[in-house]
Amino acid sequence: MSEQSSVLSIGLHPGAVDYTNYPNLDEVTLTARIEAGESALRAAGFDFVSCLVPTDPDAAEAKLRECAAGGVFRVAMIGAGVRMAAEHTLLFERLINVAADIAPGIRFCFNTSPETTIDALRRWV
Repeated sequence: MSEQSSVLSIGLHPGAVDYTNYPNLDEVTLTARIEAGESALRAAGFDFVSCLVPTDPDAAEAKLRECAAGGVFRVAMIGAGVRMAAEHTLLFERLINVAADIAPGIRFCFNTSPETTIDALRRWV
């Protein structure tokens, strides 16, 4: 990974989302949107690690540490699914603090959907 563009992309695993809150969304659709967003990142030349976490803060921390092992990260992008649902406040807090522990001085950016990830990253990379 190059230190110039290394990105840690953190989001909820599509299997962990409560779709009752999103009537026009399902796991297959969200997975496809995430994959399309990641393809756009690769095409734009971003060096990134995707880390899709469960909703349990302890399990999410373990997954984030696993994803980040051995990497050097300049920016962490934390997805809207983690940040925008009140029930994930503790999860969001934990992920912010773990990312700061893993990579002191890391910058954070935030998207509003998988399709806006590249715009969020361009603000900081």
